[in-house]
Amino acid sequence: MSSLAEQAVDAIHAVAGRHPGHRAAHAKGVLVSGRFTAAPEAAALTRAGHMQGEPVDVTARFSNGSGNPNQPDFANDGRGFAVKFYLPDGSRTDIVSLSLPCFFVRTPEDFVKFTRVQKPSPRSGKPRPLRVLGFLLRHREALPAVRGFQAQKPPASYATVVYNSIHSFKWLDADGGERFVRYRWVPEAGEESITKEEAKSRGADYLQDEIRTRLEQGPVRFRLQVRLAADGDAVDDPTKAWPESRETVEVGVLELTGLDTTREQGGDVLVFDPMRVTDGIEPSADPILHFRRAAYDVSVQRRAGVGLADTGKA
Repeated sequence: MSSLAEQAVDAIHAVAGRHPGHRAAHAKGVLVSGRFTAAPEAAALTRAGHMQGEPVDVTARFSNGSGNPNQPDFANDGRGFAVKFYLPDGSRTDIVSLSLPCFFVRTPEDFVKFTRVQKPSPRSGKPRPLRVLGFLLRHREALPAVRGFQAQKPPASYATVVYNSIHSFKWLDADGGERFVRYRWVPEAGEESITKEEAKSRGADYLQDEIRTRLEQGPVRFRLQVRLAADGDAVDDPTKAWPESRETVEVGVLELTGLDTTREQGGDVLVFDPMRVTDGIEPSADPILHFRRAAYDVSVQRRAGVGLADTGKA
């Protein structure tokens, strides 16, 4: 019997198709490079090396959520933003975020079930909404993410989207203090969406093309915020967004300066893994968060023939 991680990747392929050489999810994307500089407030919250104020290099990836690399940018889809920080000691740590405020399911088992009900009809090739509805009636916790997904409008640019971490992380400071946080990337250009008609008129690859053009004209900047958990906030449940009233601290600025043409060349494998944390940051007990590494391992093996342990500088 296949592992749960294999079942998850198989379920994604059943929806989006198999596309050799591509990620199982977020198959279509663009790599960029830049620098992150932490604000003084960051060091008061965590002893993590990239949060002490010295600029650190980053590789980032904007993407669409689908596992189909041929899906047009104007299709209704979640957008992803993943950032890899190169720490002063030579190690790496990642932040993975989405355009949604929360996730659809609480457990890996439910992820497999939810993905499977989205499989198109083998006869018509069309979605089967009654199967999705049946899942939602049994899993009301999925409704906030579904409503958020349906309410999305096409973004004008990857650079005009707010991206949220759907998982919580414990930040530990130099004096032994600790608190749970969730990340949010806020675009310096502001949020901007366009109509579906306008998005279609811009073409199937308009987001990819636009970010390249924008970077040629100057840096793209995001502010990193952390929202601090209050008593009673769900730190292990990605389906529950924290209230907007929670204390929020700006902890740094990310400046993206151009396309990254050095990674994913030849046999190079690049993986953005939210479980790749560093001293001063610990993962919550969120089952989905801990499951992601196993699913990534299956995906990497299928697209590159190697496991996460063999990816070197991933």
